[in-house]
Amino acid sequence: MARKKTTKKSQASPGPVLNLIEAFFIANPFKAFNYRQVSKLLGITDNISRALVNKALESMTKSGTILELNRGKFKYNPDLLADKILQSTVVGIVDMKQTGKAYVTVPDLDEDIFIAANNTGHALNGDKVKVHLFPMRRGRKTEGQIVEVIERARTTFVGTVQLTGKFAFLVPDDTSTPVDIFIPKESLNKAKNGQKAIARITDWPEQSKNPFGEISQVLGDPGNNDVEMNSILATFDFPLQFNPKTLKEAETLPVEITQKEIASRRDFRNIWTCTIDPPDAKDFDDALSLKDIGNGEWEVGVHIADVSHYVKPHTAIDQEAYERGTSVYLVDRTIPMLPEKLSNLVCSLRPDEDKLCFSAVFKMDANGRISDEWYGKTIIRSNRRYNYEEVQVMIEGADGDYKSELMVLNNLATRLREERFRQGSIAFHSQEVKFILDESGKPIDTYIKEQKEANMLIEDFMLLANRKVAEKIGRKTGEHKPRTFVYRIHDEPNPDKLLKFTEFLSKLGYKMSIGSRKGLAKSFNLLFDQIAGKGEENMIESIAIRTMAKAVYSTVNIGHYGLAFQHYTHFTSPIRRYPDLMVHRLLEWYMDGKPSVNRDEYEEYCQHSSDMEKKAVEAERASVKYKQAEFLQDKIGQSFNGLISGISKWGIFVELEGSKCEGMISLKYLDDDFYYLDDDNYRVIGQHYGREFKLGAPLRIKVKRVDLQRKQMDFVPDAGTSEKGSW
Repeated sequence: MARKKTTKKSQASPGPVLNLIEAFFIANPFKAFNYRQVSKLLGITDNISRALVNKALESMTKSGTILELNRGKFKYNPDLLADKILQSTVVGIVDMKQTGKAYVTVPDLDEDIFIAANNTGHALNGDKVKVHLFPMRRGRKTEGQIVEVIERARTTFVGTVQLTGKFAFLVPDDTSTPVDIFIPKESLNKAKNGQKAIARITDWPEQSKNPFGEISQVLGDPGNNDVEMNSILATFDFPLQFNPKTLKEAETLPVEITQKEIASRRDFRNIWTCTIDPPDAKDFDDALSLKDIGNGEWEVGVHIADVSHYVKPHTAIDQEAYERGTSVYLVDRTIPMLPEKLSNLVCSLRPDEDKLCFSAVFKMDANGRISDEWYGKTIIRSNRRYNYEEVQVMIEGADGDYKSELMVLNNLATRLREERFRQGSIAFHSQEVKFILDESGKPIDTYIKEQKEANMLIEDFMLLANRKVAEKIGRKTGEHKPRTFVYRIHDEPNPDKLLKFTEFLSKLGYKMSIGSRKGLAKSFNLLFDQIAGKGEENMIESIAIRTMAKAVYSTVNIGHYGLAFQHYTHFTSPIRRYPDLMVHRLLEWYMDGKPSVNRDEYEEYCQHSSDMEKKAVEAERASVKYKQAEFLQDKIGQSFNGLISGISKWGIFVELEGSKCEGMISLKYLDDDFYYLDDDNYRVIGQHYGREFKLGAPLRIKVKRVDLQRKQMDFVPDAGTSEKGSW
């Protein structure tokens, strides 16, 4: 059959492009375009196709799909828009970037939704938002537009006041807040130009680029240590002081322990007991006791401060502890979860003082095999307070107080650790930078805090207690149905992230076995042994940790992947973690034979605790980052050794030895060649001379610039160390 001849009239039919143009308008529902703009944005350039667009617009206007505004501009019909958007909207949380673009995380989607800077509306970082999804385009990431802010993550922001005539702006410290807050002069609350302050958003008019606000608190002058640390706390919504009602309630708590209370508890005061903590610790919430019970067995008590005896549900202290969720450890201070009378005095397991505890007591042989366990309320009296350094030197051979008892505990901890690794526990490593500060809080030197055997001695007994408490409640038995409990869970790693990590390692010459859970754990531990002391050690360890899921609190027990425990909780730090306080209450509740508590209620508590833990970690990192920038502030032009810790299209990230300060060498500073990014092999290469900057490679740099407020450090290569082919 002969093919029908195509006529000009059929060629000019707008039908084929109607759906394409409608999808375009739905993707841009609040903007108006003329036919030239539509054509250009759709990639249509020839005159015949542009004529088709014009015809399609006329047809869609007649059908009411779009509306013609003044001067030949068209916009999608808002009456139809509601249904269209409803069919293609999702709800998620905003992750705002410094550039103004954002990503929205949605629980049911495998990938985040990209939001261009001009499509974020009035959303800010952390907000819960409704997103209209654009039609999918082949080879492009999922994209959308924020159409509604459902819930603000926060309404107060910390920043610097910039005063101009009759009004001012607050420039937020947080780089993830890409807009300044407009402050009318009458709302300045005596804030002066250049001061740090907290502003509260009061309004954000539809057509306004900037939110309107008022200064709620003046913090002081930038650069002052207290001002900067308080700024970090306020940025993450941690209160700067306790509620007066909480402090008043704390003052009424008794310090003395009654004879009636002592009589109701198992008495450990005549059994040798000690605490081991950092030298500057004030809140001692865990202690170990040791007793030789004969037949080659030892009784080891893990004694935890009985905070639940003093902090009762629904009191002012309890409510504020729940809201805070955790203590916060900044570089120069601790922001406690509980008032000082509780954290440093009443509950703290100080030496030579009677203290109330909730204890887990184990009978074990010399190989750490447990034959019996007991849980309950106790009273103890610590014989000695040690710091980690004192115990470490004894482990390494020095003499000291009660050395024989400490060596027994260390040997038992070693056996517990060996068994844990045999069962598939992963020995994640991380290095923590510490600062030596002068009287004003300025860092004058840095050092790396090392985890040694003394630290692991305590850690392994705490892990044991946490695991056994979780097993006691969580294990199914014939007598008990599963009861609601607070678990510390750690999910399996995302397969895609794990695959990318193994590909990355293979390019650096390392191999991983990911075929089984035990094989992966063994590969991780072997990897950590292989990279120990090498230039890429810190970088690989950091990426390994980011590859894994984050540990969180939940009533749904999926086990702890990293530790290879089927049951795990947090029982050992109720002075500084609210979940531990919940665990103490629940353990006592169930030991008294009471029914299971409401799971939905406790899941909400778990979610809040996980959120506050994340905020605390971010605040702690921000304080470290600030002190690192402050440490380099007076070292402009000085040279340091470092390691290339990251590669991007913007530049090369370098982490300095010792201080762990990380800065960036912008590619614009590399003016001896044209450099390009070899993303697949984690390197930047000079096109003409072949100089190479590769991830993990050593590099000597000079400090070029430090932006203290943004906590950013700019480096340049130290040209004196360069050679042809490499730096």
